[in-house]
Amino acid sequence: MKIALVSPYDFAYPGGVCNHISNLEEQLTKMGHDVKIIAPASKAVSALGERLIPIGKPRPVPVSGSVARITLSPWLSSRIKRVLEREKFEVAHLHEPLMPMLCTTVLRLSNAPNIGTFHASGGKPWYDFGTPLGKLILKKWFRRLDYKIAVSKPAMDYVNKFFPDEYSIVPNGVDTGHFRPDVEPLEEYLDGKLNILFIGRLEKRKGLDYLLDAYQQVKREIPDSRLLVVGPGIRLRKKYEKRVARRGIEDVIFIGYATYGDLPRYYKTADIVCCPATGWESFGIVLIEAMAVGTPVVASNILGYASVLTHGSEGLLVPPKNVPGLAEALLSLAGDESRRQKMSQNGIATAQKYSWENVAKQVLACYQKALG
Repeated sequence: MKIALVSPYDFAYPGGVCNHISNLEEQLTKMGHDVKIIAPASKAVSALGERLIPIGKPRPVPVSGSVARITLSPWLSSRIKRVLEREKFEVAHLHEPLMPMLCTTVLRLSNAPNIGTFHASGGKPWYDFGTPLGKLILKKWFRRLDYKIAVSKPAMDYVNKFFPDEYSIVPNGVDTGHFRPDVEPLEEYLDGKLNILFIGRLEKRKGLDYLLDAYQQVKREIPDSRLLVVGPGIRLRKKYEKRVARRGIEDVIFIGYATYGDLPRYYKTADIVCCPATGWESFGIVLIEAMAVGTPVVASNILGYASVLTHGSEGLLVPPKNVPGLAEALLSLAGDESRRQKMSQNGIATAQKYSWENVAKQVLACYQKALG
């Protein structure tokens, strides 16, 4: 089957939707399908070669407490039309299909069955233009979709508020060959200290503020502990580093961006992974990656996280923005190695359900339904 996977986001910049598309492309290609990714790209993505068709120059746009790097050019039609005529895709699979301008233009011009996957579960990612005309345009684009997918129940419930329809839930996946229990940890952090790990972009909604406050309490109780902060972001990193220095909190290490190859090693190095996001998470991909490696998780009890982690099984859920609760949960697991081991085994078993092989099979079943 000849498949187009369409991303509205800059494919040269790491992010959940782009990672989802990359892994899906790899798995579908392994299964014998001819797959191309259509996306804006701020620079060449050499790893994909001709499998990536770059269209449009991405610009940073604030969206729902984050920054979306999308192309807003209204002059994409002729380029997209040429690509669609040349490639003759049998299926066009658009991720966040109502995000302008690349996805909406492909949606308008594609003559193949159009499948849309909705990832978001918070804010207003273009679902509401704020004007009657804008809403009419979105509804017109939405009617071009032949099949609708949401990555979780929270994502489905969210998009249903704007566009009531029938959706299939197909979750995000994890590369269980890459994120696996037998990866090697990072030697420099194996000095006997308890390692707590935060992985994510340094954005306010990711909740690092609350983790820093909670870790200050943990550090008082367990002096032999360390907080590793992994993820891109410059502006807030400087703020967080000043905050840590001002309060005299020791052993907070800001790693910055980590390569995909190194991520499993960070998870393996950690005794506990902490995901303190305040909301707007439709799915807990970091939680699943940690589980696949076998590291227990302490996470906010928000819908996207609670849909993948069972409290007391693979980790603990605490109310968002609750510093005392976060500190208590971290201390509880820190002091109970046997419980962490049990959660580790439960997490490994749970993560297998989200392997990309299983997810790709579910996606293909959706394609077949759309093709009739």
